Amino acid sequence: MFNPINILFGLFSRDIGIDLGTANTLVMVRNQGIIINEPSVVAINKKTHQVLAVGTEAKRMVGRTPAHIVAIRPLRDGVISDFDVTEQMLHYFIRKVHERFALFPRPRVVIGIPSGVTEVEKRAVHDAAMSAGCREVYLIEEPMAAAIGATLPVTESVGSMVVDIGGGTSEVAVISLGGIVVSRSIRVAGDELDEDIISYARQKHNLLIGERMAEAAKIQAGSAFPLEDELIVTLRGRDLITGLPKAIEVSSVELREAIAGSVDLIVAAVKDTLEETPPELVADLMESGIALAGGGALLLGLAERLSHETKMHVYVADDPMTCVVRGAGEVLQDLPALRKVLAEVQSGPAPR
Repeated sequence: MFNPINILFGLFSRDIGIDLGTANTLVMVRNQGIIINEPSVVAINKKTHQVLAVGTEAKRMVGRTPAHIVAIRPLRDGVISDFDVTEQMLHYFIRKVHERFALFPRPRVVIGIPSGVTEVEKRAVHDAAMSAGCREVYLIEEPMAAAIGATLPVTESVGSMVVDIGGGTSEVAVISLGGIVVSRSIRVAGDELDEDIISYARQKHNLLIGERMAEAAKIQAGSAFPLEDELIVTLRGRDLITGLPKAIEVSSVELREAIAGSVDLIVAAVKDTLEETPPELVADLMESGIALAGGGALLLGLAERLSHETKMHVYVADDPMTCVVRGAGEVLQDLPALRKVLAEVQSGPAPR
């Protein structure tokens, strides 16, 4: 039905795809590309309940704020843990996209969500986006979006497999004819690897390090498979015995040992998914291979480890960290044709 208000909003709003990640939120504007890639962090003054900073500026405050200022990550394990803060974060990013257009910042959005979320969690994402000012909200499961962003033939009658390792969840999916045939979603991903390194430093070296130091060590020297040239990285923190600052050097061999348990769980999820995949699709996968997406795909040696374990070709997609948001953007480009890949949201209020 003709609606002049929606026509007006359409003229002044930009359709956007959002990868609402546990660690980072990426926003892609149709026909313009990715314009926001910032941490999913919000800094709040507990005395006044005022939002002080969002994204990159808020992450700089983590572990460095006075007692009355807290830096909150409103998403945990890929789902909303704080509805109101998530709503404010989405509102900030949507306003930032439309800062050149003062009128009617009410876009259509496609948001990536983990495949294992409940109907209540889906509704929470949908309602948070609507409350943040969106006029239409569509949800797409992250492995489907990642597969589209990795240019896999998801709508064709051939099997495609994607492993999307983000900050809070690792998702494995076999896709054919626009639908997910078999999938696994585990809440073990980048954040868990960081926690493993923090725990290892504390137990083996009596060294207390922060999340940012653990993440930096993981990026620089973390690995899932023996490296041709093993690496050395410096960990800086507080000595738990003396209470004084301390720095130690650890090798990529030690870090590999530290994260081995979590990596094993990701490998097991991939193998379990393959065991449930119909044989015709397995035959397709043996030809096309397995695509890795998400920030976790950049872990050194992960493709080699999965290839060794599955006896299949495993490769890292181009620009794996942006696969989900690029997939969401592709859906916006051709919404009528790709509507079947979207996740349905049941009606009903989401709890706050």
